[in-house]
Amino acid sequence: MSRVSDLLDAYVSELAVPWRAGLSGGERVWMLVYPPDMERSMRSALPRFELATGESGHGWHQIDVTDSFGRWLAGHRYSGAFFEDPNDLTPAIIDQFESSLVSDVRERLKAASTDDVAILVGIGSIFPFLRASSVIKAIDDAVSGRLLVLFPGLHDPETHSFRLLDARDGFNYRARVIDPQKAIT
Repeated sequence: MSRVSDLLDAYVSELAVPWRAGLSGGERVWMLVYPPDMERSMRSALPRFELATGESGHGWHQIDVTDSFGRWLAGHRYSGAFFEDPNDLTPAIIDQFESSLVSDVRERLKAASTDDVAILVGIGSIFPFLRASSVIKAIDDAVSGRLLVLFPGLHDPETHSFRLLDARDGFNYRARVIDPQKAIT
């Protein structure tokens, strides 16, 4: 079996668990963690994940943030200056991008119902500008069903910390990890 198939099987097992009501936003987030070199394979498998979601009786809402920074930057009034000198992208400017991204994702989460899975694709594209942890924490209370985050990085089960692209210190987050090693059969 391939690694993608293992992740899909673990996801299907997670879908089979009855969804409890009354969970906090963070408890409605599922992290599907995989090595960064699997990103293209995971994206090509998205139709299989969507099919499995539908077969389990849940809706599917894909939110792709891959191009968000480029679109935001191109629309910024000082985009020309940023392209000439990227050092002009100060922390205050990057904070504006984060606010814009969070607002956009929160708005798109409104389309998902309590029986739907919203899938967040492209979280790796915000590196090195933003921390995945701050974006996920800023949107988790807007999740009404479940949010599946495709997370190219590492998860340390002992500390329950995540490292996006294995590039920064990990962040501890209360999301449920979908782990092929612990799939319910």
